[in-house]
Amino acid sequence: MKRRIVNALPAIVLVLALLGAWELYADSGATSPSILPAPHTIAQSLWSNAGLLSHNLAVTAEEVVLGLALALALGFALGVLIHLSPPLRRAFYPLTVGSQAVPIAVIAPLLVFLLGFGLLPKLIVIVLICFFPVVVTTVDGLAAVDPDQLKLLRTLDASRWQAFRFAELPAALPAAISGARIAVTVGVIGAYIAESQTATSGAYAGLGHEINADLSSLQTARAYAAAVVLFAFAIACFYTLSLVERRLAPWANQSRGDLR
Repeated sequence: MKRRIVNALPAIVLVLALLGAWELYADSGATSPSILPAPHTIAQSLWSNAGLLSHNLAVTAEEVVLGLALALALGFALGVLIHLSPPLRRAFYPLTVGSQAVPIAVIAPLLVFLLGFGLLPKLIVIVLICFFPVVVTTVDGLAAVDPDQLKLLRTLDASRWQAFRFAELPAALPAAISGARIAVTVGVIGAYIAESQTATSGAYAGLGHEINADLSSLQTARAYAAAVVLFAFAIACFYTLSLVERRLAPWANQSRGDLR
């Protein structure tokens, strides 16, 4: 525990320094509170709107978790197929790269028109944003297997499936989880974009909807408070996946340094 506190000190000091500079700048009158509220005002809004923000966080968290799970399944499966089949690699890899250049604002109205208002169009937006890092890291992980290890398995008459099971899959798993850690951070932004681009009915439509509504009504402090919650949620998801990696692929931490 003491070591963890010591390791966290640089980040804590940096955050406090940034908050202090922000507070001084906001209190100096150089900008309007409706544009940049002071940190203490945002903290007050966090406290007074805790119920509203927690309800919206639950909506966004559901979208991120479900969207990330679908992106992981799709990205890992597509990465394996691309690795195992050169024709599929030539067919799907360019389309996978190109999918990241499609503006969400263009397809979001189409998704709403086809699928209606609700969770599904937002999940599709999140999957489109999240699956690409998983595909790339999975393909790279599968390609990084030690050739001598594969030769050894072939000399032992291992089948193609056994080579994949005992050599390629263990090598790809840490890479896929690293891709998931990237995906979860962009997935939170994806949820914000999805909630902004796909109108939602209901009292609580997620933190993205809340931020846009608050900015439109000049409730800037509450919009920043919602952004802080989104920020903290992304960090929590990132380090949760780090813990998952330790459980599923403990050998990965023996070969590289870790930020945790």
